[in-house]
Amino acid sequence: MAVTEDRGKHVETMEFETVVIGGGTAGASAAIASAKAGVSTLIVEKMTALGGTAVHSLVMPMMASHVEHGAVFHDLEQELTDRGIRTRDGYSEGLWFSGEEMAFCLESLFLKYGGKILYDAVLVDAVVADGQIDSLLVRTSTGLVKIKGKCYVDASGDAVLARLCGVICESGDENGENQVSSFRFEMGGIDVEAYRSYCQSINDDFCPMKRGEYFESAMVGGNGFALEPIFRKGVDAGILLEEDLRYYQCFTIPGKDGSMSFNCPHIKGLTHNTDLWSRSEGIIKGRQMVRRLAAFLKAYMPGFEHAYLQREASMLGIRESWRIRGIYTLTEEDYLKRAKFEDGVVRGDWYIDVHSSSQGLVQKNKYEAGEYYEIPYRSLVTEEIGNLIVAGRCISTTFLMQASIRIQPTLIDMGEVVGKACHYSVHHQIPLNEIHGNVLRG
Repeated sequence: MAVTEDRGKHVETMEFETVVIGGGTAGASAAIASAKAGVSTLIVEKMTALGGTAVHSLVMPMMASHVEHGAVFHDLEQELTDRGIRTRDGYSEGLWFSGEEMAFCLESLFLKYGGKILYDAVLVDAVVADGQIDSLLVRTSTGLVKIKGKCYVDASGDAVLARLCGVICESGDENGENQVSSFRFEMGGIDVEAYRSYCQSINDDFCPMKRGEYFESAMVGGNGFALEPIFRKGVDAGILLEEDLRYYQCFTIPGKDGSMSFNCPHIKGLTHNTDLWSRSEGIIKGRQMVRRLAAFLKAYMPGFEHAYLQREASMLGIRESWRIRGIYTLTEEDYLKRAKFEDGVVRGDWYIDVHSSSQGLVQKNKYEAGEYYEIPYRSLVTEEIGNLIVAGRCISTTFLMQASIRIQPTLIDMGEVVGKACHYSVHHQIPLNEIHGNVLRG
């Protein structure tokens, strides 16, 4: 890293080979792979921990994936295991963790390879010339700093860097509506065994984990779930509103006895989460919904008699916002035909899992174990900017296809490929968007 300072303008300049905007699931993985390959790497992160939605939106556990994963995925799981987290439940291919341990393990892996992190730092602008990013302007506690790199990774989730660079982006479905966002929370003081016993007593067979450390539960209003009658009592009593029954799901948390993480509420009215006021109002509404759910559970749900609100998410759970228009756009037709590509660099197998504001939960054609499609390298890069690559939920896909690629195991593998691409670009002095993805396969 080279650091200079223009004392006339008081703007410090930092230089790295790889600059990653956003230290979420994909961004942290990209940075780890880049730093591991010996490339000087910086993460610019607006929050105070790595992990993105997994950590700040409390999105846990990871969803199941049966494909062969890359080294970063396995290294991360080993870090969690070494920290005392039992990551496997014995029933599924999902991976369990707590937000705090995930943040610590991602940070430890990255720092082990000599990476640098700018926390509490927000991207302000990009200087672009002749189809290349020259530098970035970032706001920090010191003030504005200029960051120069050779490769730039947009792992912001909202395609912030790509949009600043003039890359064409899309958002939402054919009506411009985004997937439903969540505002997750955690509760402590729960008698999980009493809750499990109650679910079993009403013949709730949603969760296969009849005993042991892990348990999950769910209810979707109007879909015949065994838990719905008790939720109806909460509506009748005026504690819950009808919208609170749209989606309910909770999971135990490893290392946090008596605690559960809630994959709800779903904020149905937040149909355009790319709008600044809508997103802010969604957070306010989500916080109100959390309080209603917590009060209901404490008053009505067996096992929650002594429960309390332990933590609420520090970010909305955004499933989909902006998507770049890359060199290749991955589509639902590619999903259906299990598409393979000459430049296929990531394997995906999660179903098309759309939480629609108008249609509710939409699930499309689940794969059998061993089936997969490939994400081509061309979906990560653009025609417009040679030294830019994108990692995360905002790569080049259709609205429906994005609902498959967005799960954490797929994004970790995607990030690893992006980090390797940055190393290849620096080592061979070739723009990121001119690399043929087949050199990154395997």
